[in-house]
Amino acid sequence: MAISQSFIQELLARADVVDIVGRYVQLKKGGANFMGLCPFHGEKSPSFSVSPAKQFYHCFGCGKNGNAISFLMDHAGMTFVESVKDLAQQYGLQVPDDDVSPQDRARAAQAREQQATLTSVLEKAGQAYIKNLRASQRAIAYFKQRGVSGEVARTFGLGYAPEGWRGLASVFADYNDPLLVESGLVIAGDPGETTPQEGAKRYDRFRDRVMFPIRNVKGECIGFGGRVLGDEKPKYLNSPETPVFSKGRELYGLFEARTALRQHGYALVTEGYMDVVALAQLGFANAVATLGTACTPEHIQKLFRFTDSVVFSFDGDSAGRRAARKALDAALPFASDVRTVKFLFLPAEHDPDSFIREHGAQGFAASVAKAVPLSRFLLEAAGEGCDLDTAEGRAHMASNARALWSALPEGLLKPQLLAEIAEQVMIDSRELLQLWQPSSGGRKPAYKGASTARPPPARDPSPEFQSGLRADQEMPEFGDYSPGFQGQADYGVADSQFPASFMPQTAPKLGKFSRPGMTARTAPRRLTGRILPTSREDRVLRLLLTEPQAWDRLSSDEHHLLLCLPAPHGPLFAWLESELHEHGPQSWAVLREGLRGHAHEHHALAQFAEVLDGVDNDWGETRRILQQLQQIRDDSEIADLAARAPGEPAVLERLRELLAQSRAKKIPAKPA
Repeated sequence: MAISQSFIQELLARADVVDIVGRYVQLKKGGANFMGLCPFHGEKSPSFSVSPAKQFYHCFGCGKNGNAISFLMDHAGMTFVESVKDLAQQYGLQVPDDDVSPQDRARAAQAREQQATLTSVLEKAGQAYIKNLRASQRAIAYFKQRGVSGEVARTFGLGYAPEGWRGLASVFADYNDPLLVESGLVIAGDPGETTPQEGAKRYDRFRDRVMFPIRNVKGECIGFGGRVLGDEKPKYLNSPETPVFSKGRELYGLFEARTALRQHGYALVTEGYMDVVALAQLGFANAVATLGTACTPEHIQKLFRFTDSVVFSFDGDSAGRRAARKALDAALPFASDVRTVKFLFLPAEHDPDSFIREHGAQGFAASVAKAVPLSRFLLEAAGEGCDLDTAEGRAHMASNARALWSALPEGLLKPQLLAEIAEQVMIDSRELLQLWQPSSGGRKPAYKGASTARPPPARDPSPEFQSGLRADQEMPEFGDYSPGFQGQADYGVADSQFPASFMPQTAPKLGKFSRPGMTARTAPRRLTGRILPTSREDRVLRLLLTEPQAWDRLSSDEHHLLLCLPAPHGPLFAWLESELHEHGPQSWAVLREGLRGHAHEHHALAQFAEVLDGVDNDWGETRRILQQLQQIRDDSEIADLAARAPGEPAVLERLRELLAQSRAKKIPAKPA
């Protein structure tokens, strides 16, 4: 979904960052700004400053900064679009979307209204459960027996659903309200069906259970989990799937754990509500739990919005191993080089709650430190049940490992694991890869020594690559600001061929990324004997592909400048911006997967190949190039305005403004 920059500016103009941040952080006035404890890292003295004048926050301790939208993204784990929509709803604005039909827009508005209504119903029930807990000595005794303090009970909103079939009838004026059924609080029996006790066709889903409200990342109640006080079955009961609650996407305790995730540096994933509450009680507030279902890719993706490290904690019995195996499958596509996934297996007689009570916080922390890395568990899972002393057993392991290894994203971890798998099954890694990827079309693999196949024949440049060259050819009338070449070059590409390293996968050596014929570390590409200078736009693209976080260092004017460039650059910068808004900065391995099928995929790959070949990124040079591009844009507008009727006051005013800016801006010369 594309959201116009003008709407975002209007939204930020209306939003008060002090109000937004103040809902999550206790702020105190300190001079012109407000100060508080940073929610992004642990600290005892406040270094987190919020400026009402600049509508900006900044932490002098960890360096986190941004506006109201970025705060919701960083602190609540929302995507860019989710943050904009949430903020717009708070300030009564409608997010524009020209691509959506009136019918779809009406349905979306109805869905938002329904969600708000259901969460308000669930919130009201949650408050009633909290009130019931205070009046139930039996429920209080249960929590005390489990070592839960009143403070932790308040943090998690723990409550109690009393005995009786229609307890919520005293909470809601109309017990027959369809919203009670739609929210999962009440069960409606079939026509003619009655409960033996009261002859009612409708009755409470949760009865005589301690209650655990389930909240989304915004803190809204979207469902409940209930646990029996004795040994009745089922032991745990969850809300059903509703328009606001999906077990496959939500994690219990994530809202409460947001700050602790950053303080501890990892998320601890458990299997039960009481595990989360007990761990928070004893110093591990970074724990979350799945909701009676196996871990899903949606769970993993949501966790990685808050942290780059996840530790799964499972019982050491067979059921725990099966759950860990499912978690491994879900985590593999997200196991990039900058993320860590580990598996903690407790003794069969323990769950996290009982283990930490017996061994203490230090003992539990020591166990977490010894958790099994994803790479090792992958090898164990692939080799399970395989006799590696026999050829058949090794072949079986290789077969098991293929799907697991293939699910990993491209990066440094993948070739290392290929080598380890090959070593265990006693086969050369080149042969193993050739067996796993027999239809590679002769392309040289990305991993060092993985194949002896010859490089692919050279191909003609893609249309988008040629269009990029033509765009360069149109530039000289504004002067040559591009470092690295002199004069106007012949950019013809009629008979040209791609260089051998056009695709990163064809680089002969992974370690050095060298290329035959390269005589200098920053040698330019050569097409049919002609030196092809690197365009300004390509230099900026290289920097942002390898350092996506640098996008945030650019001004809104520079963003607009890059987004308005002709193809292939403008569409690629727009794609990169959307990736940053949706997922934050990502490694090249992840970005590369997102590029598949993009109209200008090949051009982006070509620029990244130059980085692999040793072409350095220079932020200072990038800043100068952006100034040059801005000058070119202004010169173009000046020429256009000068050709129009000079008597128009608006034209004259704009022309004077641009000429004044042009005189004020002096492009710094590149240091010798």
